[in-house]
Amino acid sequence: MLDVFITSRVRRKILVVYAKYPDFKTHVRGLAKLIKEDPGNIQRELKRLEKVGFLVSERQGNTKIYSTNKHFAIFKELQSIVIKSQQHQQKAKRPVAEA
Repeated sequence: MLDVFITSRVRRKILVVYAKYPDFKTHVRGLAKLIKEDPGNIQRELKRLEKVGFLVSERQGNTKIYSTNKHFAIFKELQSIVIKSQQHQQKAKRPVAEA
């Protein structure tokens, strides 16, 4: 359902991970491995999401670690939308019991 509103597949995957697991922290390559997407595309989307305030980053040596900004103005609403969307998607996949 999110694909109707968020057309970027990579951005959608990133939003789901960080909205569902707000304490999750990782670097670009770790996230690429997790969501099975190209690190270059992920890095571009992470920068966009950081620029609008959804994500924050910190440097650990030469590595930039991204995490959810729980103080983002619409974080709770976005989190709720992601969770509801996934619940709806799971219900749609279940076979209908015959009466």
